[in-house]
Amino acid sequence: MFHILVVDDDKNTRLLFKTVLEKANYTVAVAKNGEEALDVMDQEHIDLVVLDIMMPKMDGYEFTKNLRYVNNTLPILMVSAKQLPKDKHLGFDAGIDDYMTKPVEKEEFLYRIKALLRRAKIASDRKIVIGDVVIDYDAMTVKRGEEVMELPQKEFLLLYKLLSYPDKIFTRIQIMDEIWGVDSEVGWETVTVHIARLRKRFEGWNEFSIESIRGVGYKAVKKV
Repeated sequence: MFHILVVDDDKNTRLLFKTVLEKANYTVAVAKNGEEALDVMDQEHIDLVVLDIMMPKMDGYEFTKNLRYVNNTLPILMVSAKQLPKDKHLGFDAGIDDYMTKPVEKEEFLYRIKALLRRAKIASDRKIVIGDVVIDYDAMTVKRGEEVMELPQKEFLLLYKLLSYPDKIFTRIQIMDEIWGVDSEVGWETVTVHIARLRKRFEGWNEFSIESIRGVGYKAVKKV
């Protein structure tokens, strides 16, 4: 069971988030500020932090910077009443993973936490498991049972990217920038060719598919 730390100086907010998370079967610890949160982390294993910005003694920005300074990659969801772009930018610059503004919608709140925990597990394992399929980043292989497939680097990186964020739509420009680099001179047709090759390789596989979103780009869909 995942253990989540809620850090907020408002007692009612701490209670609300704790209740919502416990109903979703998470275990929850709470803290009133960044200093108290660090003390909790010294005593307990934490999988994710839900963090306010404005708090006494140590605010959310400083707490995040302290964690990232020591290379702690714990997922951090910042939840604040501050809605200006500059406040979000400061959070991401400090090292947070996601940002929501209060009041939060409960289902979206839980979906974002679930996504952050999933990505953190993928990042630490460097593997994506879909049914009997294992996509191994370090080996750049796709395995299903006894079948092992080694992919060219760009094809593998493209597949890994899409399946790391199932159902998320990526534009061709996003894919080109992330896989080939912003300075690459390849055209968008290269993305189309690589998508076609991946579809051909995994034709008939029931565990996942790569879908085209007309006029937008592509997304991966897990089917098991």
